[in-house]
Amino acid sequence: MPDAALRLTRLLEQLLETPLPVRVRAWDGSEAGPPDAPKLVVRNRRALRRLLFKPGELGLARAWVAGDLTVEGDLYTVLDLLSGLIWERGEDARGLGRTLRDPEARGAVRGLVKLAGPPLPPAPPLEEVRRRRGPLHTRRRDKHAISHHYDVGNDFYELVLGPSMVYSCAYWPAPESRATLEQAQHDKLELVSRKLDLKPGQRLLDVGCGWGSMAIHAAREHGAGVVGVTLSQEQAAYARKRVAEEGLTDRVEIRVQDYRDVDDGPYDAISSIGMAEHVGAAPYLEYARDLRALLKPGGRLLNHQIGRRPQRDESTYHVDEFIDAYVFPDGELAPLGTTVTQLERAGFEVRDVEALREHYALTLRRWVANLEADWNRAVRLTSPGRARIWRLYMAACALAFERNRIGVNQVLAVRTPESGDSGMPLRARTWGTPAA
Repeated sequence: MPDAALRLTRLLEQLLETPLPVRVRAWDGSEAGPPDAPKLVVRNRRALRRLLFKPGELGLARAWVAGDLTVEGDLYTVLDLLSGLIWERGEDARGLGRTLRDPEARGAVRGLVKLAGPPLPPAPPLEEVRRRRGPLHTRRRDKHAISHHYDVGNDFYELVLGPSMVYSCAYWPAPESRATLEQAQHDKLELVSRKLDLKPGQRLLDVGCGWGSMAIHAAREHGAGVVGVTLSQEQAAYARKRVAEEGLTDRVEIRVQDYRDVDDGPYDAISSIGMAEHVGAAPYLEYARDLRALLKPGGRLLNHQIGRRPQRDESTYHVDEFIDAYVFPDGELAPLGTTVTQLERAGFEVRDVEALREHYALTLRRWVANLEADWNRAVRLTSPGRARIWRLYMAACALAFERNRIGVNQVLAVRTPESGDSGMPLRARTWGTPAA
């Protein structure tokens, strides 16, 4: 009689010391757990072997990417329920790995080993980043990391991001808004432009320019001359094509270039939208100093960056294993306070900070909907594993923003000259609305 699901559920509950909030369907067709709950589907024994040989988040991620583990029902609900077993208990994904090695849990571990079958460690999915050597955030290593994330096919990104091709949070008028993703992304680009106070004839440097959306918006809507830099060959080719189609080649230049190699300042303004997460903690002060040196006195920087919550002991911070292995290799998140401090240490005057946390959650849910609506094509454009990575990554991030585990902030900073004249308005304005 099939009983794998019941045995698995009991062993996991023994290990976690709490009832599972989801229903489990095992490879033998058996099911166990709350009858009305969404289902966690363990499609084969290999999923257990992945977790046993790599306890914690990375083992679970490998099982998901390989298709050994999936869900039936609402993915957001399943992720929310399962995250409660770990993060809300004050543990992280590595805590699960420590639990599996705890002497008191050896009985449950032995049961899982027996249930998993022959103890051969499965090979990691092909989509996993292979072991990286050398120091973090060299030009060569950063280029490889960016290529892993962005050079997966522009057609795939079109499917997920929609026509705007903006890979950062949109700017929504209200949570229940019927605004399209494209309109909300246009409004975000306009928000950035207004904060930078872009005017005809000014020079804008767009660091991490992606597929050219900010550069095109600044040139077309505000008459700026723009240099956009990216490390992705595919992004640059796509952006150049868009610029040509818009008739803006006289005002927009797209380069495959590291921001550290830009040497044709000064610029009137710099936008860095969703790029600083790749910089890393150690080089961040250098990043801020480099951008300040490229600005003319009175020039503005708009730094749009995802941030994490500060920890009591910052030395215990570690990069999310799933994100590091499959999504953003070598990416690091910093608390907002750290980012502001580093900008100030570099000589910037920070003039405005706006939190857009809820905006990113709404954006991610739209991206997930786009992916799910055209799933078969997404798989054809990349691979089944890559499509599963993006579905899990974006859904989990949406919940993280909604639950205030991470945030995203726009920091407006100025290279204020020695005279003290920042060029900023004396009274605060509503950035997101046109000037009267």
